Amino acid sequence: MKTINKLYSVLTLGVALTVSSCSEKFLEPKPQSFFTPENIFVNKEGYQSLIVTMRKDLNREQTGQKNFMAHQWAASEAGVPWLQLDFRALTPNSDQYQQFVNQINDIFQMVKNANTIISRIDNIKWDNEKDRNEILAEALWHRSYWYYRLVGNYGDLPFVKEEVQGAKLDFNTHSRWAILKKIQEDTEFAAEWLPATVVAGAPSKGAANHLLTKIYLANLEFEKAVESAGKVINGPYKLMTTRFGQDAADPKKNVIWDLHRPDNKNLPANTETILAFVDRWEAPAPARSAGLFTMRVYNCAWYNSANAKDRTGKLGMIDSGPLYDSLGRGNCDVALSDWHSYRIWKENGQDYKTTKDLRRANINWYDREELFYNNPASVQYKQPFDARNMDIPSEYWARIYPMPFYKTYVPKKPDQPGQPLGSNGDWYIFRLAETYLLRAEAYYWLGQKENAANDINKVRERAGATPITGADVTIDYIFDESARELFAESPRQNELNRVSYILAKRGEMGYSLSNIHQKNWFYDRVSKHNDFYLRSSEVNFLGQSPNIQPFHFQWPISDLMINANAMGRINQNQGYVGAEGNKPVLETID
Repeated sequence: MKTINKLYSVLTLGVALTVSSCSEKFLEPKPQSFFTPENIFVNKEGYQSLIVTMRKDLNREQTGQKNFMAHQWAASEAGVPWLQLDFRALTPNSDQYQQFVNQINDIFQMVKNANTIISRIDNIKWDNEKDRNEILAEALWHRSYWYYRLVGNYGDLPFVKEEVQGAKLDFNTHSRWAILKKIQEDTEFAAEWLPATVVAGAPSKGAANHLLTKIYLANLEFEKAVESAGKVINGPYKLMTTRFGQDAADPKKNVIWDLHRPDNKNLPANTETILAFVDRWEAPAPARSAGLFTMRVYNCAWYNSANAKDRTGKLGMIDSGPLYDSLGRGNCDVALSDWHSYRIWKENGQDYKTTKDLRRANINWYDREELFYNNPASVQYKQPFDARNMDIPSEYWARIYPMPFYKTYVPKKPDQPGQPLGSNGDWYIFRLAETYLLRAEAYYWLGQKENAANDINKVRERAGATPITGADVTIDYIFDESARELFAESPRQNELNRVSYILAKRGEMGYSLSNIHQKNWFYDRVSKHNDFYLRSSEVNFLGQSPNIQPFHFQWPISDLMINANAMGRINQNQGYVGAEGNKPVLETID
């Protein structure tokens, strides 16, 4: 289907708005083979072929080095984007190392694929209504999924609700509230028509209700969120509490380790999986991604020459051997904070070394003090790493940080060449532990803290953590718990952003929609917990001054997109250059 998209000039927001000028000749469709939409969407199988592409595109969340989820955790309390610690460098025309600005085009490509099916669904006569509605339901689910991510990243945006054929340069911005209302309606349809049982990698009725729970929360429909989450929790899913799958016979490991082995995520035995994409090294090359890159993105660069010297000034740690194969060639695209590594594990008189919480068990993490010099030629071979040998010892805490090994460890397959970056593997989109935490949040907003504590305890007790009471439940505690449970899974910035809007709309904790770009919960929480911003007064720290401001809770919209839209107005987010030209947003979607 990607070939079809290239050969057929169906321009959408992600393409049309980044083209500064076009000629009629360029816009004229010139298919170079018989694989055109008119020849594909002639039967059920034709529509299903694009559905398969849309399922595959879900792996964009977690695969490749600059993947979408890495940006989510780099813009949170848990970490920072390594080479862009100063968010003031994030501008609408920045060509920065990270891709906060330009990923909007990739996501709109997914919207385009969904809209192709939605617009053409009745171009054929269906043998039965069920086939038609199931395919339409999945297309609506995918569009809603990606628009939920878009409004989380960028806020107000144009809502593209149909296939765009030809150049369109008159888009206007809809409010995030209008978009959330629309995708709520669409996901309700999806929840009605998607099947309960599906093949691996396909969204089911459970995935629709899980997504619907997030959308209901964003729309402040908390009772509906409790109901939709309950449909998932009371459905065919169960938290995994016993050992299973790969490594199940290894007594040194635990159920949390099992839960996060890529080979286990789509196993029938894993009753916790609601939706996980499929990405296998053994698949044909066109059917697999570049890999998960978890060891590259989230692990520190322990082998780097600035960090790895021994006391003689020679390399004490090198990028080869068993340590390299286990930790990989870390690039710390998401440099992790001490808050995430240490402070959230301080509970009930326990710390990261003494906690009973399996999510911070020693077998599941690789800590600073466990690093050793692995260069056989070093005078300190097999001795513990010594921060005093670094080029800049004061930056030890930022350059060498603990690694959540149980999630990042994805070794190369036996026949796979190249560096250990994080091989191909399945990964969660939704799993039941998150559903419990989402329902706990809904209960919290409804003032039912005991019910919230009960749901949180389902997740904590599985991990061996001490149960809490209703008196412990706050919105901050719920997000502490989600950081412990859902690292590198749930889109962190989006969810922090969502709560910022809820508090502002409810007028709680001093927040308001009228000044949300100047004062919001996202900023207050991130600047309070993230060590990189807490310690930003250090002079020339990592060559720059880490900085984040309240308006960074949303990312800028590309100037290329705004300026190319010559006949309409796509607004810029407040705080970024260009917002002074904004026009009132559209509050309804026709």
